[in-house]
Amino acid sequence: MTTVYISRDSGALSLGAEQVAAALRAEAAKRNIHCNLVRNGSRGMYWLEPLVEVATDRGRIAYGPVRVRDVPSLFEADFLQGGSHPLRLGPTDEIPYFKNQERLTFARVGATDPVSLEDYLTYEGYRGLRRALDMAPSAIVDEVTNSGLRGRGGAAFPTGIKWRTVLNTPSDIKYIVCNADEGDSGTFSDRMIMEGDPFVLIEGMTIAGLAVGAAQGYIYLRVEYPHAHRALTEAIEAAYRSGYLGKDILGSGKRFDLEVRLGAGAYVCGEETSLLESLEGKRGLVRFKPPLPAIEGLFGQPTVINNVISLASVPIILDKGGEYYRDYGMGRSRGTLPIQLAGNIKYPGLIEKAFGVTLREILYDYGGGSASGRPIRAVQVGGPLGAYLPESRFDTPLDYEAFSAIWAVLGHGGVVAFDDTVDMARMARYGMEFCAVESCGKCTPCRIGSTRGVEVIDKIMSGIDREKNLVLLRDLSDTLLNGSLCALGGMTPYPVLSALNHFPEDFGVSAAEKVA
Repeated sequence: MTTVYISRDSGALSLGAEQVAAALRAEAAKRNIHCNLVRNGSRGMYWLEPLVEVATDRGRIAYGPVRVRDVPSLFEADFLQGGSHPLRLGPTDEIPYFKNQERLTFARVGATDPVSLEDYLTYEGYRGLRRALDMAPSAIVDEVTNSGLRGRGGAAFPTGIKWRTVLNTPSDIKYIVCNADEGDSGTFSDRMIMEGDPFVLIEGMTIAGLAVGAAQGYIYLRVEYPHAHRALTEAIEAAYRSGYLGKDILGSGKRFDLEVRLGAGAYVCGEETSLLESLEGKRGLVRFKPPLPAIEGLFGQPTVINNVISLASVPIILDKGGEYYRDYGMGRSRGTLPIQLAGNIKYPGLIEKAFGVTLREILYDYGGGSASGRPIRAVQVGGPLGAYLPESRFDTPLDYEAFSAIWAVLGHGGVVAFDDTVDMARMARYGMEFCAVESCGKCTPCRIGSTRGVEVIDKIMSGIDREKNLVLLRDLSDTLLNGSLCALGGMTPYPVLSALNHFPEDFGVSAAEKVA
């Protein structure tokens, strides 16, 4: 029986994947054709969704984007045998956008039924956990340390060092917490992998538990991700039924329990200490540090907090070894980064590449330039608090240190493009307003400074005492940068000052007049 794949990913569903799946079933029944319809994850090529793939002797053949009205003609073209059709894209693996990636963390996304444990095992799943079960905790931590993995949530802190701190902190109770509160605009890699390959996150968290001596894990998921919640719940239940979670993992006598907790969706709850407060049932306010969560975290116990992609990268490291993972990348940025391409771009989606690929390659080789056809004037990398970069910075390689050198951040790997019609003063105002709206209110620089910042930018845009207010804006940004308790206030100056420095003309300032 022929197998047909249509994504259950939120992005594909928003583009009509559910209706196309229903139409395929109905048309097959009408023609008395039996086929196996599998709902997979998205390949990350959103401009081609709903993407329909058919398993043939020549591999999977892709068709897209498919609309309900296209379904009858696909059957008439014998698409179940890979037949010719205007929407035929050829073998999925040969589509250049997909072929030229280095998929390690996302290797299974789109290839499998996300909630099928059998599929996960067929595609080399749980090999990392099986190896970890035979290793001492310190050896597991060594493997992760040797891989060079750094936190993919934005801070880029070395994962192995964090795990080592928790391992060496004496306590009878320790926790693994997954930060799945993905709230940056233009980012969706966490959601994609939770919907497209939830077992890889479950496996990564289980390995983390074995590494540091934690028997309980929590996935803190924002409520706006119902499809991820459903996939995670189904996968966790399957893992329990088959002995991959619970009190006796695969007969090893080692225990790890895991559950999903829903957060209301406050942006600040993506900050690790606010997340812990929320997970404990309290209002999401930032905690003073020290103590670090690795010493006193959830309920006062040593806690590993890692982002979804960080934890999902662990299984392949334990399966193939730290050196294998470390061979990808450049400098101190090792492995791969799932890059989310959004905004005014012709081919939006997710690509996974080794560190070192340049912004220009991402924007043009993969993104195809702007969707409007106009020149790309600016890109914001790293979410709403990332810096805006002009065309002169497009040859910067994706590398934590290279970005730091140009006063920018990689953050969660989100890249949002803007064409030459963008007003960068308005974008700077948006960054400041975002902070004012999302501030938890605990520290004065963030709570008050961001509100005053919006007012100052409004005066600059209106031409009121422009020179004085530009100086005031920089002074205020310095206070936010150095006086805020967490990165929400501390990073707000990045979009504001980068817009001002790179695009002074949008603030009514000539390049010659701009303040250094």
